[in-house]
Amino acid sequence: MSTRRDFLHLTAAATAVGALASPAGAQTPPAPGPGHPIPPAGGDMLRLVTFVPAEGKAPRLGAVRTDGRVVDLSQVAVPGLDPARMVSLIEAGPKGLDIVRRAAASGDGPQVETVRLLAPIPTPARNIYAVGWNYLEHFAEGQAVRGTHMEYPAHPVFFTKGVNTVNGPYDPIPYDAEVSTAIDWEVELAVVIGTGGRNIKEADAMNHVFGYTVINDTTARDIQITLHGGQWFKGKSLDGYGPTGPWIVPAADLDPSDLHLLLRVNGVVKQDASTRQMYFKVARIIAELSRGLTLVPGDIIATGTPPGIGNARKPPEFLKPGDVMETEIVGLGILRNTIQAVPA
Repeated sequence: MSTRRDFLHLTAAATAVGALASPAGAQTPPAPGPGHPIPPAGGDMLRLVTFVPAEGKAPRLGAVRTDGRVVDLSQVAVPGLDPARMVSLIEAGPKGLDIVRRAAASGDGPQVETVRLLAPIPTPARNIYAVGWNYLEHFAEGQAVRGTHMEYPAHPVFFTKGVNTVNGPYDPIPYDAEVSTAIDWEVELAVVIGTGGRNIKEADAMNHVFGYTVINDTTARDIQITLHGGQWFKGKSLDGYGPTGPWIVPAADLDPSDLHLLLRVNGVVKQDASTRQMYFKVARIIAELSRGLTLVPGDIIATGTPPGIGNARKPPEFLKPGDVMETEIVGLGILRNTIQAVPA
């Protein structure tokens, strides 16, 4: 195996339909679909996905109905829609979304468990924006590990994750002991920008949101903390270290102010919090990030993780091959990723 990216491509192809083959002794994750009943939708919640209908088929856009069926949107007449590109739907604006909503309500398709879900935006045009230290208790647990006594920042702390971190909601996360042995978890709410802009006013910021999805800011702590001058980018940008999905829920269908975040490793809860604990709310994040910096449709912003990371535990806990990491935002979606060793 020549690269980590090759590993991701080959293992993903091997799991187009059916369960992922796990290393000896590892837990076997469910089939590449939600694996649980569709989370409560509150009636008409729209779930937008990028999916592969069968092995060898091209990716396409879909909408997951409340009964778990995936409606193929490739034939829906939305002006400018590329049937394999989520950003084209985002760029179509409210009128395009209304057309898709009607098609999803009346259409039919296979059960979601029988298709392969990719990240909703499998290959972003730009790095993922991310916010650090956005939960006070997470800031405090980090201070305890570092032995520092910093004042809490007056403005959001921003960094980015490389494009190739994006991984599917049920695809493996590569583990290469020659690169890192301190792989950590971070459950986060991700915001997807709909209408771009620069110097966006906080009062108007929520009008620039297309929707929300789940992301795990998977992090190589040894790289983040001890290498490269202690900066964050490299440790958070390894290939596959950003599972995202399983779908995007439009902003009109979801209130981000009090969502329940959970992170489980092999069924054991490690993080348990609410977005109401976010110090910088979504509108403030967008306003600050866009100061002098143009946001564009399809930009993804990870809004920070709550306390409970492995590095802050006593003793520290890190992910190892065979572990199953579940990243959930209740009512929004669940990611389920196996940590899988890269062949020597």
